[in-house]
Amino acid sequence: MDMPNQQQAVASNREAWNDSARHHKDKPEWQAVLNAVSQTDFCCIDDTLRGVLEQVGVEGKDVVQLGCNNGRESLSLFALGARRVVGVDQSAAFLEQARELTARSPHAAEFIEADIHHLPTKLHNRFDVALITIGVLNWMPDIAEFFRHVAQTLKPGGALVIYETHPFLEMLDPEATDPYRLDSSYFRSEPFVQHQPIVYEGKVEQPAAASYWFAHTLGAIFTGALDAGLQISHFKEYPHSNREELYDRYERQVAQLPLCFTWVAVRV
Repeated sequence: MDMPNQQQAVASNREAWNDSARHHKDKPEWQAVLNAVSQTDFCCIDDTLRGVLEQVGVEGKDVVQLGCNNGRESLSLFALGARRVVGVDQSAAFLEQARELTARSPHAAEFIEADIHHLPTKLHNRFDVALITIGVLNWMPDIAEFFRHVAQTLKPGGALVIYETHPFLEMLDPEATDPYRLDSSYFRSEPFVQHQPIVYEGKVEQPAAASYWFAHTLGAIFTGALDAGLQISHFKEYPHSNREELYDRYERQVAQLPLCFTWVAVRV
């Protein structure tokens, strides 16, 4: 199968995410968030990420979340004292949900539709903190180029905070007959391709635009950030899973894998 170029992969992923939005809204979690977001102290950010954000300092700051999905985490930043919050995503369908949540919220986040590779210039040099959470890095075909665009959103001295799944997990298939056998190379260069709607739990047996999931080594992540003028100030790996429930099976093992990480880098 011919692999798409970067532009084609990004466009196909956008189409796949727009199609998947309706499936996420069908879940009971959507109604729960819709009800909860009306509270001033609404926060769906877990303790691990919250601790890092509090250490970096969000209170009174301008924050951008890149890859904000339906905006629930962006709105959660107000509970940590953020002054202004902007969420950016390339999926118009998920941003429609984000604006629906914002209409219920006492806080006024701004949401912008944009591909990370074509951010509007009004976002450049504007933010004290940029946030990237679970499942953003792997949608990016070129991780080095991605970091160059992310760095442009920060003021000098601004901090990029990342909370992501660990690249080691891309070597494993939790649905395989033997889910503990290494299934794919850590240095895999071709993307994983899916032709079904993107959902967090289970599968939806319907055709959808191809989605392309790119594996990036820690070395590629670190080097891409350093080349973009970001100075790494924090990196910590954890034994808990922060992705789909299928991956919970890899917790609490005698030979424990790192399952996720937090990471902070400052624009110099």
